[in-house]
Amino acid sequence: MQRMTKHWIKLASFTPLMVGMLVSVPQMIVIPVVLAQSSQSSQQTEAQKLYQEGERLRQLATRESFQQALAKFQQALPLFRATDDLYGEADTLDSIGLVYIGVGQPQQALTFFQQALPIYRELGDPSGEANTLNIIGSLYLDLGQPQQALTFYQQALPISREMGDSTEERLSLRSVEASTLNSLGSVYVDIDQPQQALDFLQQALPILREVGDRSGEANALNNIGNVYINIGQPQQALTFYQQALSISRTASNSTEERLSLRAEEAETLDNIGSVYSEIDQPQQALTFYQQALPIRKEVGDRYGEATTLNSIGSVYSDLDQPQQALPFFQQALLISREIGYRFEEANTLNNIGGVYRDIDQPQQALTFFQQSLPIHKAVSNRIGEAVTLYNLTGVKITLNNLPEALQDIQTAIKIIEDIRGQLILPESRTTFFASVQSYYKLQIDLLMQLHQQNPTQGYDKQAFNLTERSKARTLLELLIESKTNIRTGAAPELLQQERTIQNQISTLDKRRIDLINARNNQATSQRLESLDTQRETLQTQYRELQTQIRATSSAYAALQYPQPLTLEQIQQQVLDENTVILSYSLDRDRSYLWLVTKTSMTSYQLPDKKIIEDLANKKVRPQLTNPRTTRNDFAANTTELSNILLKPVLEQIGNKRIVIISDGALQYIPFGVLPDPRAAEYQPLLVTNEIVYLPSASTLQTIRNETQNRPIAPKTLAVLADPVFSSSDQRVNQSTNPPANPQTNSALPLAAQNLDRAARNARGEWDRLTGTRQEASTILNLVPEGSRLGYFDFQSSRDNALSNQLSQYRFIHWATHGFANLQKPELSGIVMSLVDQNGQQENGYLLLEDIFNLSFNADLVVLSACQTGLGEVVQGEGLVGLTRGFMYAGTPRVVTSLWEVPDTETATLMSKFYTKMLQQNLRPSEALRSAQLEMFRSKSWFAPYFWGAFTLQGEWR
Repeated sequence: MQRMTKHWIKLASFTPLMVGMLVSVPQMIVIPVVLAQSSQSSQQTEAQKLYQEGERLRQLATRESFQQALAKFQQALPLFRATDDLYGEADTLDSIGLVYIGVGQPQQALTFFQQALPIYRELGDPSGEANTLNIIGSLYLDLGQPQQALTFYQQALPISREMGDSTEERLSLRSVEASTLNSLGSVYVDIDQPQQALDFLQQALPILREVGDRSGEANALNNIGNVYINIGQPQQALTFYQQALSISRTASNSTEERLSLRAEEAETLDNIGSVYSEIDQPQQALTFYQQALPIRKEVGDRYGEATTLNSIGSVYSDLDQPQQALPFFQQALLISREIGYRFEEANTLNNIGGVYRDIDQPQQALTFFQQSLPIHKAVSNRIGEAVTLYNLTGVKITLNNLPEALQDIQTAIKIIEDIRGQLILPESRTTFFASVQSYYKLQIDLLMQLHQQNPTQGYDKQAFNLTERSKARTLLELLIESKTNIRTGAAPELLQQERTIQNQISTLDKRRIDLINARNNQATSQRLESLDTQRETLQTQYRELQTQIRATSSAYAALQYPQPLTLEQIQQQVLDENTVILSYSLDRDRSYLWLVTKTSMTSYQLPDKKIIEDLANKKVRPQLTNPRTTRNDFAANTTELSNILLKPVLEQIGNKRIVIISDGALQYIPFGVLPDPRAAEYQPLLVTNEIVYLPSASTLQTIRNETQNRPIAPKTLAVLADPVFSSSDQRVNQSTNPPANPQTNSALPLAAQNLDRAARNARGEWDRLTGTRQEASTILNLVPEGSRLGYFDFQSSRDNALSNQLSQYRFIHWATHGFANLQKPELSGIVMSLVDQNGQQENGYLLLEDIFNLSFNADLVVLSACQTGLGEVVQGEGLVGLTRGFMYAGTPRVVTSLWEVPDTETATLMSKFYTKMLQQNLRPSEALRSAQLEMFRSKSWFAPYFWGAFTLQGEWR
């Protein structure tokens, strides 16, 4: 029979969980219901009546109404079959399946949808077929068979993209297409292919908005958030969850849509709770989970109820209340097994194992972890598998089964490496890698324990190779990417969108600068907050666009990333006879140090991370930034850390060059200023040893490979100094062409007061640094006129910094203010002129993202400004700041500062540094050391505050 009219029923789907986070399939799937023609027989009329009564009861979504609905459908089904009403039969089979889903019996539901599917195919009903395929896929996903689910979703997608016979049919298919794309995305999240997941979810979102499916839109936003939290970007995830929460709380005139939105609200609350758990705010997380749980029960979402119970239990575990956690886990396990929710069953078993581990019952913990592992494998939850292997490793170490523990953690790290390799954006690779550094730390510690038991088996060598593999991986890959035009072969429309977003961000930045320079008041603060929100939205769009550009780029597809070097390769390719590496790894229970020479490697155990970082942060850093410290005070506060870090290796380092590969808070410490334990009184290590810094040894070899055959820049030195920061600067009122010749301005007196090169005045403005002009003039005069370039005053601008002119110079020197944003390193930068010659404000902030777009031929970049060596300490990557930006731009060595440096003394130091480098022909690292020691030996500038902040990262040759 031909269907005359269609109504639409929306199906609330289920919520499979990845480890510690919610991942759901589309909340709304459309299935058709037939309205009988008026000429149908009495049997058909009765069947139709029973069906509609059953639908009314089913949508009440209570256990009693589900049972009553099932009875109605079971009466209707034979009547539809008796009258050969295929539409009625198929729709009734679907509805019976929905009832079984509602009462938590997915396996029973599956049999009815499988009966309905061939009927829709026989009828030639693409909407019914595609919807049923989607539902079957959802059921397989919840039954822990994601690959089987993927098969059905992939069948549904091309059907949903067919052209319907009517506007209504086309709209229906468009809705199904969006649901299918969302479902495909959720499967790829479940099987830990985040990039594939994002591709599908980003296709689904605009279609869901187009068809007005608010619940589906909220669900897709939730799924995108889930991708970001799973790759270690919880704040990015929170942005999407908050959008989803706002949509899920909107009013609706439809009872069914209200129920669906209510279910989505619970899911979103649970997801927001997972963000707060991730960022170590368990009480805040608990608040959101406790809001979600009653809604889960209200809408009859047993899958979600199990998920939230598990989340609440996890919070109590994080709060060191394992006995409080256990009942929630046990409830979650009971529900998961009752409804066949294998994802959540595996997670819960893992969490229960964690409880028994925490209460010192390792054998009991082992039992639960071992039950969890095969389920994770069966449902292709690779993150869950890695987490459980990590937990098994810890328990087996406790039980002194070290060989098996090593096998488990090696398998876990292989999974981690596989997942990381699928990520396209460097930012995603960085944050994901940071989130799993504990895996590498655990294996390093285990290998070193095995080394103590079997010192001749090379376990310490394996541990060193692993620590090298765990550091600066994204930088290593970025250095390769820097020589490739990633945009080659990308779709032109994507490149145009990129330019549009870049222009929008630039416009916002200019408006923001205008506000910053305006008077401070509440209205300005609110407007700044609004602009920051808009910028974050544009940045999100820009990141998503970068993913698409890379995915379509032939140049990117052809990239071959290098593997980190092994110990033997480092000894052969990186080191020379006069250079040693000190590589540090800090961890919770024990830390380690490896001394690597051209021919040997020795390892040492150090105190735990907290002891070392407390000394660095609470005793050493305050002394470094104190201009009035005395020799006795400095030595008293820094000797303990120096002894820990250096004393074990003193006999082997002699007076050789030391390459420091540090970790954690040690990245804020210049080793050269630490007391040499060999000296009777305070003497900085720099006296006997030249010191350089690397994020990893492998990055240096990559830098050498990328720069070894490049032609030498034709000119010597470019300097950007003494910018104009304010319209009140006297230079604005002078000639429209102020003098820029360094020789004619060299007599400008130094500032009467010592301004830090990151200091703002009481009005919140950047103060002029007159010492930078003297500094720049002095070093420019070391170079013949035809081989130098000086940008001063208004010419010391962002536009000139970004011009191709600087690529002509071997040495590029900035002398101005610098600033570090430790939370968002992409907003770290250098301050150039903020006004033009007429006093009009302009964008003078050279940010990290600007530097990544530069292309230099320079041998050295010097940032004679404050905090330019700082950045966010990202686990596995080190300091993510300006240094890596300039290395990406093509510079093999960068000199930066680790604290706010004084203007006058910095000018003196830089003058000495360039004199030694340009006139005495010392290597940059050698010249910097010599200049710093000269400052140290003067009576006025003993304190490391005046000279110790500057360090050289990169090539020492």
